[in-house]
Amino acid sequence: MRLSNLADYAILIMAAAAKHCGGARTSASALAEETGLPVPTAQKIVSKLSAAGLLRSTRGAGGGLQLARPAAAISMADIVEAIEGPIALVSCIDTGDCAVEHECSVKPHWPVVNAAVRRALADVSLARIAGAAPVKKELA
Repeated sequence: MRLSNLADYAILIMAAAAKHCGGARTSASALAEETGLPVPTAQKIVSKLSAAGLLRSTRGAGGGLQLARPAAAISMADIVEAIEGPIALVSCIDTGDCAVEHECSVKPHWPVVNAAVRRALADVSLARIAGAAPVKKELA
C-alpha cells in the first residue's frame, strides 16, 4: 500500500504551513519554495486542502493561507482524505464492483482493516508532524 505522491506532498505542505507561527499567513508559492515542490503542484494541493477545510485562504492586502484550525486538531488522516478521499485499501467496499463478491470471505473484514488504518493515521497530528508536539513512545 502506498499513498499517492499528491497525498505525500500534501503532508509536506501542511507541515510547512504549520510552522508559520501564530497563524501567520503564507502563500502557495512560499510553501512550494519551502518544500521544494513545483508551484503548480503546490497550488493544486492547496486548492484541495482549502476545499477540505484544512487551509483557509484570505484575499487582499495581508491575505494568504493559514491553517483553518490548530495543528493539533488536524490529523494525518484528515490530510490524506482531503487528497485521496475516504481511506479504503480495496475499492470493492466502496464500489461494490467485484467479480467474486458472492464467493468472497474477506469482504466482511475490510471495514475493520480500513478503520484500523484510519485510526493509525488519525493518531498522528499535524503538530507532531511539524515538530511542535512530542512523539509518543510506542510500547514494545
